[in-house]
Amino acid sequence: MRGPIEVRGPAAAAIPLVLDSPHSGRDFPADFGAVVSEADLRDGEDSFVDELYAGGPELGAPLLAALWPRTYLDPNRHAGDVDLDLIEGEWPGEYRPSGKAKVGKALIWRTLEDGRPIYAGKLSVEKVQQRIRGFHAPYHAAIQELLNAAHARFGRVYHVNCHSMRAVAGEQSEDGAGSARADFVLGDRDGTSCDPRFTEFVRAALAGMGYCVKVNDPYKGVELVRAYSNPQAGRHSLQIEINKRLYMDEATLQKTSGFATLQKNLSSLLAEIRAFI
Repeated sequence: MRGPIEVRGPAAAAIPLVLDSPHSGRDFPADFGAVVSEADLRDGEDSFVDELYAGGPELGAPLLAALWPRTYLDPNRHAGDVDLDLIEGEWPGEYRPSGKAKVGKALIWRTLEDGRPIYAGKLSVEKVQQRIRGFHAPYHAAIQELLNAAHARFGRVYHVNCHSMRAVAGEQSEDGAGSARADFVLGDRDGTSCDPRFTEFVRAALAGMGYCVKVNDPYKGVELVRAYSNPQAGRHSLQIEINKRLYMDEATLQKTSGFATLQKNLSSLLAEIRAFI
């Protein structure tokens, strides 16, 4: 496979805006060792999200993309958020559970959304540590570098953490299986990860395009929003979840005719964000 990450657009932000797409990769590492198919392993993928935000790099905002599948290792988790039920032997490193392990969705996924196990057995401590060193650490180093450089240059930085979500909640979803979701969900960890005026600006801009938008329901933002935000210091992080039905067929993992329209609207949103910041 290629290297684990890619920065699209300028190497350093030309405006105080940085984007990242941690879950749109599908380069499968040779040592995955899963007992389910690659199609099954794309279950957790935020398909094409990195492409949807192509307007960001065009405006001068770098976009960091993870190129490996989220099911192999989820960069939107703390490195210590390991699933002890997946590890053979005693874990010697930092342990910082988020609660995601109970549904098999911690740092390294143990199960698919439908509950099927991804592996035939447990993973060795060394294998887990290799994944952290080779994938998690480079991603987090890169996002920190981009955010720090923009903050140093402009005195502030706005970070948009880019995701997509199922049209309808799955079996293990917090909002209850079968729940229909809004077009967009914005997450600012209940107003703590960015200036609430920024959240409201993005909400109003999307609503003005005709979209149904919810805030912190059901997604509030996870590690990448939490770790690098400090609104008082001019570091603002906002998670944006896009409903997959707007742009793709979830069964076939193919783009639909709505992709081009959504991509254009997101480019307009980013232009409005540039004006706001």
